[in-house]
Amino acid sequence: MIFRQFFDATSSTYTYLLASRPGGEALLIDPVKERLADYTTLIEQLELRLVHAIDTHTHADHVTALGDLRDATQCTTIMGERSRAECVSRRVGDGEILCVDGIELCALYTPGHTDESFSFVLGPVAPRAVFTGDALLIRGTGRTDFQGGDPARSWDSIANKLFRLPDDTTLYPGHDYKGWTASSIGEEKRFNPRLAGKTESEYIALMNNLNLPTPKMMDIAVPANLACGQPAAAARPQG
Repeated sequence: MIFRQFFDATSSTYTYLLASRPGGEALLIDPVKERLADYTTLIEQLELRLVHAIDTHTHADHVTALGDLRDATQCTTIMGERSRAECVSRRVGDGEILCVDGIELCALYTPGHTDESFSFVLGPVAPRAVFTGDALLIRGTGRTDFQGGDPARSWDSIANKLFRLPDDTTLYPGHDYKGWTASSIGEEKRFNPRLAGKTESEYIALMNNLNLPTPKMMDIAVPANLACGQPAAAARPQG
């Protein structure tokens, strides 16, 4: 399998490219608008055909490349069924399977960071990896203080959904601010300081008292991302 992890230094965002083979079909998870050329260059070099571009949730810290990728490659743009982005071509529900040239991703509804956040499990029959967006980070969790965020729902998503995956499932987050690239479900159970040894009430109290500043890009990014990163007139679903 082809797997590539891109990093946008401005927003500390990870984007993931998956394909089963050179010359085959591919998908991208959480693409950043400013890195569009990097994605299309690699797709061309590996002679891939981009089938799906996926956002795990409506991002507040960068503008998505969903619309630009749709226009450049005729791919299907995908978000969870609770997304308010009317521009996406397809909405997936909890437990729905995406199949691309032998690769299977299971959509897993994991609200808490936002009320429409989804994670995606690679190989749902025997999980190999999970792409968690901002639901679960490496030694951290996504903030819960805007866009319908809720620390109780965050706890439920992590403790009762993500932590039910096998311990050796590789965890690929939507962001990292320390340079870490991957973790595992087992590691986060043991070492995540917000979760390990904590009760639900302790986690909720911690998240309610983070007092984090508003993301610098939020006023720009959220409206743009509800239009798939494009002006509203160009954001209608296609393909």
